[in-house]
Amino acid sequence: MIDKTVRTVADALHGVKDGATVLVGGFGTAGIPVELIEGLIEQGAKDLTLVNNNAGNGDQGLAALLKAGRVRKIICSFPRQADSWVFDALYRSGRIELELVPQGNLAERLRAAGAGIGGFFCPTGYGTELAKGKETRQIEGRWYVFEQPIHGDVALVQAERGDRWGNLTYRKAARNFGPVMATAARSTIASVFELTELGALDPEAIVTPGIHVQRVVQVPRVKTEAGGFKARG
Repeated sequence: MIDKTVRTVADALHGVKDGATVLVGGFGTAGIPVELIEGLIEQGAKDLTLVNNNAGNGDQGLAALLKAGRVRKIICSFPRQADSWVFDALYRSGRIELELVPQGNLAERLRAAGAGIGGFFCPTGYGTELAKGKETRQIEGRWYVFEQPIHGDVALVQAERGDRWGNLTYRKAARNFGPVMATAARSTIASVFELTELGALDPEAIVTPGIHVQRVVQVPRVKTEAGGFKARG
């Protein structure tokens, strides 16, 4: 019987190694797998390469992982904002490496990894520092930059619902990079708010098929002061 569910976040993160490339779903604070990130801090893996759209907000989530000194390099599109002081301090002091990737390129590089594509040519970034050291080619009168896929050792994603086979659905904007990251990693760990019975998810509504997911852990949903809901933490 296939059962990919595990009892605890610690069980879900068992085996994440030092030096791993970790893909973390989320867009700003939407869809961030907070419990998995907190569990990764406790688990102790270090010298990580982190891939996310942002570089952390405030002192929680990704920022807490950076502050703990576990991340060697971050690959992202939007590293600086009003509350990105943790990343800002680390970068200015030379304690973290940054690879800046345009948002569309980031999504497509992840998709290429999941699709088994060796790379692609894209016009975004041509003539800028982002194209430095990369192959360029003129195609039908327009210049393009060759971009390589981004493969992950582990992907951490937050889904709305999941079953024991690892099939996942998401809630609105919280979906963002989760599905494409799940395809690009050797091992995908999903936290879900609702763990459903097998067959309860409409096959036509499943966004991430279980074939891309190795571990599923249920996490509680906590009501906020504003009346909404979020993951604990």
